[in-house]
Amino acid sequence: MKRGSGVLMHISSLPGGFGEGSFGKEAKEFADFLKECGFTYWQVLPFCMPDMYNSPYKSFSAFSGNPNFIDIPTLFEDGLITREEMDTQRQKQPYSCEFSELWEKRYPLYREASRRAFERAELKDKIDSFISQNKQIDNFCRFMTMKDIHGYGEEDTLRMWKFIQYEFFTQWMDVKKYANDLGIQIIGDIPIYVDNDSADVWANPEMFQLDESGRPEVVAGVPPDYFCEDGQLWGNPIYDWDYMKKDGYSWWKERMEYMLTLFDGVRIDHFRAFESYWAVPADAETAKEGKWVKGPGEDFIDCLKEAARDKFIIAEDLGDITDEVRDLVKYSGFPGMRILQFAFLGDPNTPHLPHNYEKISVSYTGTHDNNTLLGYVWEAPEHERRQLLKYCGWYEERLEGSLDSILRVMFGTHSDIFIMPIQDVLQYGGDTRMNKPGSSDGNWSYRVTKEQICGIDKAKYLDLNKTYGRA
Repeated sequence: MKRGSGVLMHISSLPGGFGEGSFGKEAKEFADFLKECGFTYWQVLPFCMPDMYNSPYKSFSAFSGNPNFIDIPTLFEDGLITREEMDTQRQKQPYSCEFSELWEKRYPLYREASRRAFERAELKDKIDSFISQNKQIDNFCRFMTMKDIHGYGEEDTLRMWKFIQYEFFTQWMDVKKYANDLGIQIIGDIPIYVDNDSADVWANPEMFQLDESGRPEVVAGVPPDYFCEDGQLWGNPIYDWDYMKKDGYSWWKERMEYMLTLFDGVRIDHFRAFESYWAVPADAETAKEGKWVKGPGEDFIDCLKEAARDKFIIAEDLGDITDEVRDLVKYSGFPGMRILQFAFLGDPNTPHLPHNYEKISVSYTGTHDNNTLLGYVWEAPEHERRQLLKYCGWYEERLEGSLDSILRVMFGTHSDIFIMPIQDVLQYGGDTRMNKPGSSDGNWSYRVTKEQICGIDKAKYLDLNKTYGRA
C-alpha cells in the first residue's frame, strides 16, 4: 500500500439534487476535492442494494448495485428519460437521503428508461452482454423479478433490473476511471454476510446453514460489546463453510473478483468471523444466546489472497479480538484497522493508541458505526476526554481548536493509510453520524451539500498531507 490519507464518504452522502448522492458530476467533483487536499484514498460503504431499513450491510444480493446511485441527469443526457420525467425526481431538501420518496418514484422512472434502452439495438446488446458475463448479477435480476415489488409484470421487471445493473456498473466505472486518473484510489467495503431474503440464498441454498424448510438454523451477530450490552443480533444466515471448502470457495472468489473490478482495494467487514463466528439460534431473542464456532481459517485466507492478486484487502479486525484472530490477520498479511475512539478505554497496551500503530495498518478517527470526532470529544466521559486531549498536546480549557491537534497526531502516525469520515473533515457533531449500531431507525441518511464541501479549508489538509508524507 502507498502511504497516504483519505476520506470515508459514501455515495449516498454526496451532494446532488435528486434525493440521494449518485454517480453524477458531484462524484467527480468530490474526486477533484480529494486531489486538491492531497488525499490519495476515497473509501465508501457497500455498493449493494440496501435492505428495507436502508442498511447496505444487509442486501438482496452481494453482487447487486444500489439503484439509487444511478445519476438521473445522465439518463436525461443519454436520451433515456425526458426533462419532465427528470423533474419528477427532484428532492425536497439537500440534507438527508429521501429514502421513502426514492422507493416510490425512482422505479417507475427506471421502467421507462429501460424500455427505451432496449429499443436501441446497440444498447440492448451491451446490456445483454454485461448480464450474460455476470452470472450472479443475472441471478439477482431474476430474484428481484420474482419478488416483483412494484407489480410491473415479469418481462418489464426483468428488463428493468438488467438495465439498472448495467447502468449502475457503467456509470460507476466512469467515475472510478476519473478518480484513478487523478491518482485517487477507491476503497470498497464487503459485508461478510448476506440477507436470508437474497438472490445469494435463493440461488445457492446449499452454501448456508439452513434447515429442511430452507430457514436458517443459526443466524449471525456479535456478543455484547462496546456498542451494545445485549450484543447485536444481525439475523443473517451463516455460511456452511464445510460445503464451501469442497469447491474451493468458488462463490467467494467470484465475489472478490467482482468487487476488485469495482474498487482498487476493499475492506472486509467482520474479518474475525473467518477465525471464529458468533452463531445465534434462529429463534433467540438477543445475541447473548449465541456461541463462538470455528471459522474457515487459513485455507480461506489463501483463497482471498489468490483472488486479490495486485489489489489490497483491509481486515476489519475490531470487536472481541483474540490471539487466534490476531494470528490469522498476521498470517494474511492484510492491514488491520486502528480506531482513535477505542484508544482511551483504559488499556495502555491497546493497539488503538496512535503510538502503537503498525506501519501495515489503516487508522481512523472513527468509522461509520462511531460517533463523529467532535461528537466523541464532547460526549466522552471527562477522564477519557482529558486523557485524549493531553495525549494530543491540547491543554486549554476550551475545546475549540482541539480537533486540529488530534488530526495532526493522526496524520503523523506510522499507519500506511489514515482515513477520516467526511464529518470529521468538516468537524461536525454527533447529530451527523451515519449509523448507531443496535438501532434500526434514523441511520444511513446523512448527506453533505456542495456549499459545505466548498467551505472546507483545502490548504490545511494539503499542508498536513505534505508535512507527514501522505500527499
